[in-house]
Amino acid sequence: MHEVIVCEKPTSAEKIAKALSPSAKKKVYNKKVKYWELKKDSKYITVVSAVGHLYSLTPDNPKDKVYFDLHWAPAYEVNKKGSGFTKDYVRAIKKLGKGADSYIHACDYDTEGTLIGYNALKYACGQNDLAKISRMKFSTLTKKDLLEAYDNRIELDMSQVDTGIARHVLDYYFGVNISKALMKSVSSAKHRFLKLSAGRVQTPTLSILVEREKEIKEFVSEPYWLIKAIIEGDIEANHVDGKIFDKKRAEEIMDKCQGKDAAVYKINISNSTTKPPVPFNLGGLQSEAYNVFGFSPKKTQTIAQNLYTSGYTSYPRTSSQKLPDSLDFKSIFDQLSNDSAFKKHIDQLPSKLKPNNGKKDDAAHPAIHPTGILPQGLSKDEKKIYELIVYRFISVFFEAAKFETMGTTLDIEGEMFRFKRRRVTHKGWMEHYPFRKIDDESFPDIKQGDLIKVLELFSDEKETKPPARYNQASLIKELEKRELGTKATRADIIDKLYDRKYINGTQQIEVNQLGENMIDTLSTYCNNLTSEELTRDLENKLEGISNNSSTRGEIISEGEREVKVILDDITKNSNEIGSKLYDAYQESNIVGTCPNCGGNLVKRYSPKTKSSFVGCSNYPDCTTIYSIPRGTNFLKKTCEKCGLPIISFGKPRQRACLDSDCGKDKKTKEYVPEEVGECPQCGKPLLKRSGRYGEFIGCKGFPKCRFTCSVDELENRLK
Repeated sequence: MHEVIVCEKPTSAEKIAKALSPSAKKKVYNKKVKYWELKKDSKYITVVSAVGHLYSLTPDNPKDKVYFDLHWAPAYEVNKKGSGFTKDYVRAIKKLGKGADSYIHACDYDTEGTLIGYNALKYACGQNDLAKISRMKFSTLTKKDLLEAYDNRIELDMSQVDTGIARHVLDYYFGVNISKALMKSVSSAKHRFLKLSAGRVQTPTLSILVEREKEIKEFVSEPYWLIKAIIEGDIEANHVDGKIFDKKRAEEIMDKCQGKDAAVYKINISNSTTKPPVPFNLGGLQSEAYNVFGFSPKKTQTIAQNLYTSGYTSYPRTSSQKLPDSLDFKSIFDQLSNDSAFKKHIDQLPSKLKPNNGKKDDAAHPAIHPTGILPQGLSKDEKKIYELIVYRFISVFFEAAKFETMGTTLDIEGEMFRFKRRRVTHKGWMEHYPFRKIDDESFPDIKQGDLIKVLELFSDEKETKPPARYNQASLIKELEKRELGTKATRADIIDKLYDRKYINGTQQIEVNQLGENMIDTLSTYCNNLTSEELTRDLENKLEGISNNSSTRGEIISEGEREVKVILDDITKNSNEIGSKLYDAYQESNIVGTCPNCGGNLVKRYSPKTKSSFVGCSNYPDCTTIYSIPRGTNFLKKTCEKCGLPIISFGKPRQRACLDSDCGKDKKTKEYVPEEVGECPQCGKPLLKRSGRYGEFIGCKGFPKCRFTCSVDELENRLK
C-alpha cells in the first residue's frame, strides 16, 4: 500500500519522516527537490514537500478588461520570475504522488496551510476523492506531537478550504482589478505609467494612517504649565492641578510658594498586585518584541516561524492566549532545565503548574510556547525571540507581584502638591521575566505634620501634543481591534504599504503625499474602497463559513458586486482620479529645488538603465540631472555649501551632497590622498579618498585588501 504525505515546507517534511521512522531515507528529485521514503505498518510512505503556495489564481482570459473568471494554475506559470523555483516541486509531487492508495495532508493547520495542501493534492496529485485524504493536525514539530497527529488523523476540513479559496479570490478581485483601474486612470489622464496598489485590507489600513496624519496636522497646540517642588531625597512633587492652562494662575502659585517649606498634609499607604502576563499569541509576541528589541512585526513573525519549523517553539500564527493542560508542562520544563539560565527560574516554580491564561482562544492552536528542545546555532536575533518566548512561558506560572504605594500630599502655603513612591514587597513573576522593569523606590522617612524643606520650586512650561503617530506594533494592535486583516497577514499588509512608497519612517509611520492623496481621492470618488465596514463585513462572513452561516459562493458573489461598484466609480471619474494621483506622485518625489532654473528636483526611474536619478521638473527646457546610487535615501538636511539635499547610501551608510562635485575644485588635475592611519586588516597605510559620493577611507593595498569605512567610523575602527 502506497501512502503520500504532503507537507508545507522541506524542513517539516524531514521532521515528519524522521518522526515516523528513524530509518527514513532521503531522496532527491531532479537534483533539486528532497523527499523521503520509509516503511511503517506495512505501508510504503513517501513524504513530499511544497514550498508555500504552489498554485496561484490567474484569469481565464488575460485579455478581459476585468478579471472575475479565475482558475488555479502553477505559480511558476503565473509568475515566472518570482515563483520559477516552484516548478521542480510541482513536478516532484506529480510524479511521486500519482496513483497512491491514500494521501495525508500535513501542512500547517490554518487557512493558508490547508489551501496549500489542498491545491497540491487536487492539481499536482490529481486527487479529488476526499475519501482517500486524511489530515494531520499538530502545533509543534516534535516527534511526540507528530506521531500523535499521524495516529489520530482527522478528516480534511472543507470549510477551511472554502475560506482560503474565498479569501484569495476576494483579494484578487479587489487588489488586481482596482489597481489596474487606478493605473489606467493615470495613463489616460497623464499618458504616464505609474505603479499603484490598492487592496481589500491594504486601503482601509492606509486610511487609518492618513486619518491620524490629518489629526496631527490639524492639531493646535496650547501652552500649559506644570508646577513642581523638589524636596529632600530628590523627590519630585507635582501641584494637584496638573496641567495649568491659565498663566496667571501658574504665576500666582509660584509667587505664593517660592521659598516656603512644605508640611506633610496626608500620607496614604496602599497595596496592589500585578498579575502575571498572559501567554503570547502572535500579536502579543510582535508587540513585545517591538517594545523590547525594536523588531518589526514582519521580522518577529519570520523568526517565530523559523523557530517553529526548527522544532523549538510552537506554531506562531495563533490568536490563542491559552495554554491547555494537555501540553505536559512538566516535561517541557524538565527539558528546558538543561539550560542553566532557565533552570534557576524553573527550580522556583510552584508545585501546581497553572498558567495565567488570557481571554482569547483559537480552536486550531494553543498560545506560543517552547517545545522544550533546546536550540543550537541560533542567530543573535533568533536567540532574542526564543528567550522572550521561554521567559514569558515560565513567568505565566508564577504568582502575582505585590507592591506597596506611598501617596503623599504636601501643603505649601495652602497649595497642595502630591508625590507617589512605589516599592516591591514580593517580586513574584517579575523576578522571572527580565524584560520588565520592577519599580522599587525607597520611601522617605516622614509622617503627617512634618515640615520638609523645599529644595527647588519651578514652573515647567509645555505645549499640548498631537496624538502620536502609529508605529508598526501599535498599528497591528489597531488593525486587530478594528478586525481588519488576519493575524497572518497584518505584518505583510504594512510591509506592502512601505513597498509601495505610501508610508515611510521606522520608529513612527509617516504617510507621504502619494499615500495621503490616494486616500483623499478614493474617499471622494469611490468611498467603498476605503470603508472599514465593507472589509470587516467580508472578513466576518469568511469566518462564518466554518459555522455554515455563509458560503464560499455567496461571499465571492458579494465581493464581485462590490468591486463592480468601485470600478464603476473609478471609470466615471477616471480623468480626475488619474490627474490627482499622478500629481501626488510627482509631489511625493520632489527632493529639492533646481539650482539652475528654480524648478523642482524630482526623483525619477529610468526603465532603460533600470536605475533612479534626480532630474528637473522643467525638462527639456532645463537638463539638470544627478545620478544616485541604488538604495539612496533623501535626508531632511541640506548641504551647507550648495543647498542641495544630503543623501544617505551604501553599506555602511554614508552621507554626501546630492551633487557629487560639490566642494571640489574642478580645475585641480591631481588629487593626492591623505594618509590617516594603519589598516587594521593588513597593516598598510589607510588613505582618505574622494569617491563618487564624497570622502571615504580605503586601504592603500587595494585591491588585495578591501578594507573601507566612512570618515566618521574611522576612529572606532582603529580602536
